[in-house]
Amino acid sequence: MTVVKATVHGAISIVNAIATGKGATLGITPKVEAILEGVSGSGISIESKNQGISSRLVTKTIENIVPKKQLKKTKFHVILDSEIPSGYGLKSSSAISSAVALACTKFIGQKTNDVEILLAGVNASLETKVSLTGAFDDTCACYFGGFAVTDNYKRKIICSRYAPTDLKVVIFIPKSRRRGNIKKLKTLSTIFERAWNFAKNSDYWNAMILNGFATSAILNSEPKIITDLILNGAIGASISGNGPAIAAVAKHFDVSRVKKVFSSLEGRIIVSQVNNKRAELHEL
Repeated sequence: MTVVKATVHGAISIVNAIATGKGATLGITPKVEAILEGVSGSGISIESKNQGISSRLVTKTIENIVPKKQLKKTKFHVILDSEIPSGYGLKSSSAISSAVALACTKFIGQKTNDVEILLAGVNASLETKVSLTGAFDDTCACYFGGFAVTDNYKRKIICSRYAPTDLKVVIFIPKSRRRGNIKKLKTLSTIFERAWNFAKNSDYWNAMILNGFATSAILNSEPKIITDLILNGAIGASISGNGPAIAAVAKHFDVSRVKKVFSSLEGRIIVSQVNNKRAELHEL
């Protein structure tokens, strides 16, 4: 029996990709661990320590990366453990599919490059309707860490670089998961295109703030929260993904002020580090 463990971290949004197919993201420290056991036989079984994880996404990811011949003679058992809250826009699905795809490379018997690993999860996200764009931007930040600026439709990384390590990410997880109609984000496509151009030119925080105002105006959030976060020391703030989580990036000495902005709202706060570590794979 072969047993491997893959570790992939989460991410937050700098620019939402739904409106234009172009996105930007930043890695954070909460992580997903996928343990994959392979024995002779066939079939896929999934065990998760968390609710909200899509078994269809995991199964499709495995089917996308493991050759059919290998699938027919290997019985896979996947054990998932995630620190990333599911369904809040913190890229848990991208982290999970990337971790599963990376773990599968130990069973393939041939060299697999990063792009093949990433696309196994991206295509699975589209095929199972977990994502409208495939979330290539999310997947890149989860897998490589740091900043990722991408063209999701072209599956192209425009820029990937380390983020400053002296920053904290304050994330508010609302009690209610209610969000607006994400398809309406396309009505502000010119705004999102402008935000993406900021990110493409490494002006990440103005990109994030512009994205924050645009997304909060549509996704049932209050744009004033973005203003209050900036006034209290955040250098960037936005709804992450399609929400409802809100992320604010700040220097460590401004974290307490940023947290106070969320103190009157129903929910909980996570304080994360920026993550620059790429995905890791270990044989157990």
